[in-house]
Amino acid sequence: MPAVRWVGNSSDDTLGAMLFATIDWNQPWLARLRHIGEALAASDDWIKAAGVLSTERGLSNAVGHPIRFIAQQSLPAGIGYESHIAATGEVPTRNNLHDFFNTLAWLHFPNTKCALNTLQAEAIHHSQSRETRGPQRDAATLFDENAAIFVSHDANMLAALRAHDWRATLQKTPEQFFSQAEVILFGHALIEKLTTPYKSITAHVWTMKLDSAWFATSHQEQQAALDQHLASMLLEGFDNSAFCHLPVLGVPGWWHEQDAEFYADADVFRPKRQHR
Repeated sequence: MPAVRWVGNSSDDTLGAMLFATIDWNQPWLARLRHIGEALAASDDWIKAAGVLSTERGLSNAVGHPIRFIAQQSLPAGIGYESHIAATGEVPTRNNLHDFFNTLAWLHFPNTKCALNTLQAEAIHHSQSRETRGPQRDAATLFDENAAIFVSHDANMLAALRAHDWRATLQKTPEQFFSQAEVILFGHALIEKLTTPYKSITAHVWTMKLDSAWFATSHQEQQAALDQHLASMLLEGFDNSAFCHLPVLGVPGWWHEQDAEFYADADVFRPKRQHR
């Protein structure tokens, strides 16, 4: 784990440094985030460093404004978070793990984050009241906070996941599982929870069937293709019925003691609820 350097004397800065020290970058679910995430966490000013990366990559919102990470206190009074991003490209960001992982999501899934922001901003604009969120805004927020992407070239495996057939989906060796599927964490609240992992952490899963050729490409190529495809799918609109569920520490190799008794815990690996 890298040494953390932090600039500033405020209690928030001290708390931020302590929280970064809790990240174990060797955890398998952080493998795709580690290269950028570890470097940002070790920088003197991770928010500024993230902004540099965003500029280098030419990231922008739906109307072309460059994505910039600004201090939370710079958000104008009376302006909603998502509305501000949609109007300006400025992402209000705090010195905490929640916003750190949100920033990593922008850097790894810029098109998907832009699509979610567009859906949320449109829902806010068309809402008669801020108290009336609507199904699209709820689903976009749930995706943003707690989604994992379950990719497979095997339609039967995706069907088994949706049916909560945990034996067919998860009770495999890591080699068997990852030859058929990939699980990529997206939601920043989900990833934050996993800094102190416990068995029952459950993701709202978006399933995608991709050709087996996708699995043969590099992580960078996989990420770019997945981001483009996912953003296009989300912009077609969706609601909470699109999700299925996955206790993420059941992914083969992601937790210790994954024996039959581990998966037999019906409080975590729940059977599919039967609709009447």
